[in-house]
Amino acid sequence: MKQFAALYAELDTLTASNAKLAALTSYFAATPAADAAWAVYFLAGGKPRQVVPAKVLRQAAQAAAGLPEWLFDECYDAVGDLAETISLVLPPASSTVDIPLAQWVADTLLPLRGEPPEVQHAALSRMWQQQNRLERFVGIKLITGSLRVGVSRLLVTRALAAVSGIDAKLVAQRLVGYTAQAVVAGKALPDAAAYLALIAPAGNGGVQRGGQPYPFFLAHPWQQDVAAMAAQLGSPAQWQVEWKWDGIRAQLVKRAGDVWVWSRGEDLVTERFPELQAAGATLPDGTVLDGEILVWLDGQVAPFALLQQRIGRKNLGAKVLAAAPVILLAYDILEWQGVDQRTLPQHARRALLEQVLADYHPPGIQRSPLVAGDDWAQLATLHTSSRARGVEGMMLKARDAAYGIGRTKDVGTWWKWKIDPYSIDAVLIYAQAGHGRRASLYTDYTFAVWDKPQGDATRALVPFAKAYSGLTDEEIRKVDAIVRRTTVEKFGPVRSVTPTLVFELGFEGIAASSRHKSGIAVRFPRMLRWRQDKPVAEADTLADLQMLLQPGSTAANA
Repeated sequence: MKQFAALYAELDTLTASNAKLAALTSYFAATPAADAAWAVYFLAGGKPRQVVPAKVLRQAAQAAAGLPEWLFDECYDAVGDLAETISLVLPPASSTVDIPLAQWVADTLLPLRGEPPEVQHAALSRMWQQQNRLERFVGIKLITGSLRVGVSRLLVTRALAAVSGIDAKLVAQRLVGYTAQAVVAGKALPDAAAYLALIAPAGNGGVQRGGQPYPFFLAHPWQQDVAAMAAQLGSPAQWQVEWKWDGIRAQLVKRAGDVWVWSRGEDLVTERFPELQAAGATLPDGTVLDGEILVWLDGQVAPFALLQQRIGRKNLGAKVLAAAPVILLAYDILEWQGVDQRTLPQHARRALLEQVLADYHPPGIQRSPLVAGDDWAQLATLHTSSRARGVEGMMLKARDAAYGIGRTKDVGTWWKWKIDPYSIDAVLIYAQAGHGRRASLYTDYTFAVWDKPQGDATRALVPFAKAYSGLTDEEIRKVDAIVRRTTVEKFGPVRSVTPTLVFELGFEGIAASSRHKSGIAVRFPRMLRWRQDKPVAEADTLADLQMLLQPGSTAANA
């Protein structure tokens, strides 16, 4: 645990990717396989379900530090991060013990789940008595599933490739599904064998086994004008054009009589979509399809919000399944009869996909339709109808492209030609400190719009979205200073501020919602720009947001 905590501290101080790569490579080269297995899991994005509620953590820390609740809350408010607060207020350890990371996970972390609060209190107290401040900080981050240290999965992949001497693409393929591992039959996974399999000599390591999916091929954003498409992309005849669906990207895997459904985030979601599991059962073993999970009603795609509501349900009863039936719109076939098809050109894989679906007619699986156009201008006209069709734009896939790993161009290219986001001018009304290196800055904001038009003396601001991305470091520092200067009230780590700042927010989707005070929920909100030219009184209204609910509506500030 000491070595992993030291690695975290080193990574947290580094900004250059090459320096982080060197630190990771050095760690993996010197670390026992059992510990490295869990380090890969955590650094590549694995997040065990939170084993101790935040309330229990706070109570245990207050007791161990001998602090009253109000004083702990004041400390938390000043620091802004629970793990850092606890690590700072706890008294020094009586004696530190160097417990290997794998042993700590198996003997301390995982057994905490489901225990009564008093048992968790005692276990936390014993743990903290054996750890230094840094180990406590990292340990709490792992317990809460909130470890973030600015290391990408790609960087972990490159480090493992450097340690093993094998191709990074093969490592990336082996890593697919790695962070979906958990506790199986009382055994803590991933284990040393899982790690050694990641870095084993090439051999047959490229063959997918069991329910393991393939790494997803990702598209590059097309951000240039239509006028540039002919010169840079050539004729549309060189491209396979499809609609860009607004659903959940997934791979359906059928092997050895079993079916697995994996999301692009490498979450195993088979149980969430029993109709797809049943559809996959009708396909031959050795079949892997790539496509989009969508709610399909009356022969057309339903808004993503309906799919999101279904994902959020704990129990999938017959009523839920009937109200939000899903299909897989398949647009690629990656394996057929147990043979990897990814090196075939795009058009050949498409032809094979169509033949397979025509031969087996799997219920709930349809092929994603192709979009035809004589030239880019004609396709651009179709592109403008995207919102009315319930799609995000178009996908452009080179007809001769193989299926790559990640966002690459070495075997061909995919482009995502998205429609412009919705946008609205909103007012910042609440702010909260960030995490990690930004824990001392107010970076997470809540935005509001007016409930009535300008000129109405009774109008008020109604919160509708939270956002934390889109500003430069310099802009964040300036906003942080304004937040501190205009704070009206504090609610724990959150500050209410005098409305003085207007930002243009962009978001990918919008839907009516009875759960939100504004009656509206937006998807993927982010700050597009700081509207320093716009007074608060001229920010947009709830009516402007409601207009965007209409099918085919355009951005308010387009």
